[in-house]
Amino acid sequence: MKGNSIKLRQLLLPVSLLALGASLLTAAPPIRRQDPQQPAADNTKRNKDQSDPSAENQKMSSTDRDITQKIRKSIHDDKSLSTYAHNIKIIARDGKVTLRGPVRSEDEKNNIQAKAAEVVGQENVTNQLEIAPSK
Repeated sequence: MKGNSIKLRQLLLPVSLLALGASLLTAAPPIRRQDPQQPAADNTKRNKDQSDPSAENQKMSSTDRDITQKIRKSIHDDKSLSTYAHNIKIIARDGKVTLRGPVRSEDEKNNIQAKAAEVVGQENVTNQLEIAPSK
């Protein structure tokens, strides 16, 4: 009888650990996967290959920061734009704006240019946005 009690105790620990592990797996939140149709937009390599002006050498004047902020907010608030469009580079220097990076369509390219033109005027916008090929 004593032997059965010892075997029961030796078996109880692994069984309880297995039950605990199973309960943790079912209680864990599901893993969110990114939509395979929309790959993560990483503009780093594309934007490094382009010549001046760049975000790294943008002047830190309050006027240029305000311009960039207004354009960025306008783009961010437009939920119809793709992830690519939301991640473009906006470089403001002396009241002139350069737009860089990939977008998904000609409509997005024109839409973003119009948003920038609302802030600084069409003559002060240089649109270097590119349409990214579909994958």
